[in-house]
Amino acid sequence: MRNDRREARVAEELAQMPEDWQRALAIVAHPDDLEYGAAAAVAHWTDAGKEVTYLLVTRGEAGIDTLSPAEAAPVREAEQRASAAVVGVRDVDFLAHRDGVIEYGVDLRRDLAAAIRRHRPELVVTLSFDETWPGGYWNTPDHKAVGRATLDAVADAGNRWIFPEQLADGALERWDGVRWVAVTAPTGTTHVQEVGERDVDRAVASLAEHRAYLTALSAEDPETYARTFITGVVDGLAERNGGRRGVGFRLHPC
Repeated sequence: MRNDRREARVAEELAQMPEDWQRALAIVAHPDDLEYGAAAAVAHWTDAGKEVTYLLVTRGEAGIDTLSPAEAAPVREAEQRASAAVVGVRDVDFLAHRDGVIEYGVDLRRDLAAAIRRHRPELVVTLSFDETWPGGYWNTPDHKAVGRATLDAVADAGNRWIFPEQLADGALERWDGVRWVAVTAPTGTTHVQEVGERDVDRAVASLAEHRAYLTALSAEDPETYARTFITGVVDGLAERNGGRRGVGFRLHPC
């Protein structure tokens, strides 16, 4: 009985993700970062007519041990574009930061602020920048740098006196229209985007498009691996959401 009460209380604390927005920009470090958590929500959003753009800070060139960075970069970029298309994302941009050694700082904030000013999103999505994952596994420096810089760049983009050179020729304008930053974090979840079977199937297919990466990562068939992982994510959230599948976010109002 005590566990039942606790589960009911946790479920009540998970609010629904806001729906009154049209444009989102998802900013992560590597190809596959979004597919490991947010893709089912993205599929749901694009089916509802919302516009979602992906921004990858690197091309994931250091992510496959058996391929040199020069060989891996075009493979991973192509896989990311194919993966995004599965969940209805047409626009995929890449920055030129080096995989594995992204540095938090002014240069990264400047690049992200420019992207936010260019795309003018109402919702920004990024990956967890917590020190650890559940179980104590250490998060990567790239994830931590990009997640933290994303939150800072949202504020930078709205301040005309920060990176004013971006505004000098009129190509970009300041953008203070970001209303939320949603972090795909397995801890501290505050909001849920409920998803259906079609969303889950598309998320599975989206992750499976990273075939070269998944083949290097595991001997398991990519589709099998992807379904096991994605269903684990959405079913795990269902245990905290009254049995309804979803993707969890830590939502920061701006």
